[in-house]
Amino acid sequence: MVKTIRKVGNSNALLLDKPILELLGLQEGGQVNLTVTNGSLVVTPVALSADPEKFQKSLDQVVRTRRKLLEKLSQ
Repeated sequence: MVKTIRKVGNSNALLLDKPILELLGLQEGGQVNLTVTNGSLVVTPVALSADPEKFQKSLDQVVRTRRKLLEKLSQ
């Protein structure tokens, strides 16, 4: 997926689509850690408080409801 960095005030922003936020378990106002690894930006939720079983159920639901979009993103 190719995204464009946009100017927002005196800063730049990378806008994330709702399906990406859902896969990360994030919503507006959520906090993330940013790290750079081998020239790549890695975005990680600050706290993943859901238990693994609940997280897997949520992930399965996102994949089911967004399957076509996720297939497009993978190309």
